[in-house]
Amino acid sequence: MRTETYESPLGGLVLAADDDGLAGAWFAGQRHYGEFGSVRRALAGDLECPGNADDEAQIRVLAQARAWLDAYFAGDNPSGQPPLHLMGTSFQQRVWQLLLEIPCGQTTTYGALAHEYERRFDARTSARAVGGAVGRNPISIIVPCHRVLGADGAITGYAGGVDRKRALLALEGAKR
Repeated sequence: MRTETYESPLGGLVLAADDDGLAGAWFAGQRHYGEFGSVRRALAGDLECPGNADDEAQIRVLAQARAWLDAYFAGDNPSGQPPLHLMGTSFQQRVWQLLLEIPCGQTTTYGALAHEYERRFDARTSARAVGGAVGRNPISIIVPCHRVLGADGAITGYAGGVDRKRALLALEGAKR
């Protein structure tokens, strides 16, 4: 696993990549910092891990993530998402896939995601369970958990902080 810090306008993001793709992007000090869907799967020790010089796949993934984030913070709707390596339970991974389908500049609610989960996967769930999976999303911004709002459209719950969530939605011109 190779990590580096990306200096965003909203603070440093620790990016983590392995040979399979981008596995993490966490704001310093956010909830679930360094975790991949669970405390049982987390970066060990110091999160700043430069890796080996021959980790070409990891270096390439981190470069793609930086380019994506540069475009995003420049106000573009970036394409060419870096390869992702989402690690979590099957439930979490399904919820995170639903997050990836929320278009830039649009929002949804935890309840709407729960309904879509039930429709698509023929399995009952609750807005609260979806919220738990959304909150453990290990790849901030690129997997857009910031686009999920409370039932009344309120900006609630973001592991990186509600002020950052507001800023990300404003950057995207999201209508609530």
